[in-house]
Amino acid sequence: MSLAERAIVYATLILTDAEVDITVDNLASLVKAAGVPVEPIYYSIFAKALEGKNVGDLLMNVGAAGAAAPAAGGAAAAGGDAGAAAAEEKEEEAAEESDDDMGFGLFD
Repeated sequence: MSLAERAIVYATLILTDAEVDITVDNLASLVKAAGVPVEPIYYSIFAKALEGKNVGDLLMNVGAAGAAAPAAGGAAAAGGDAGAAAAEEKEEEAAEESDDDMGFGLFD
C-alpha cells in the first residue's frame, strides 16, 4: 500500500472516529494538513466507495462474513458430491440410450 493510500485510510478512520462525513473535501483537508502528496482522484474514489456506509460497522464486521462463507461452501460441497455423482451417472446413461436408439454408437 502506498503512502498516499495509507494517508487516505488514516484520514477516513479519523473522520469516522470524529463522526464527520467522509467527503472529498474532508479527506483532502486532513491529508493536506498531514503534508502527504496525494493524487486528487484518490479522494473521490474513497469518498464514493464509502458513501452511505458506516465505516465503524464495516470494521466491526470484517471477519464475520469471511468466516461464514467457507463453512457454508464447504458443507454444500461435501453434501453435494453424492448428488453430483448421481446426476452425472444419469446423464451418461441417457447419452448411452440415445446412441442405442439411433442404431449406432460412437465406437461401433
